[in-house]
Amino acid sequence: YMTRVQKERFSDPIEYERVKNTYVLKNAMLNNTKDNLRVLHPLPRVNEINYDVDANPKAYYFQQAEN
Repeated sequence: YMTRVQKERFSDPIEYERVKNTYVLKNAMLNNTKDNLRVLHPLPRVNEINYDVDANPKAYYFQQAEN
């Protein structure tokens, strides 16, 4: 389950800027995962999931949003 780094949780904007791009899911990261893995996300995304992940069959956040 992916979520974004939540800007509203930071009292220090500099600290947020420092860490906001630390946790980004890239398609290549899914290469050696189990076939039945599903990436879920509450949407909308900011920058925590690269757009190339959308085409990966393990990306299940759009189906999740339909329910």
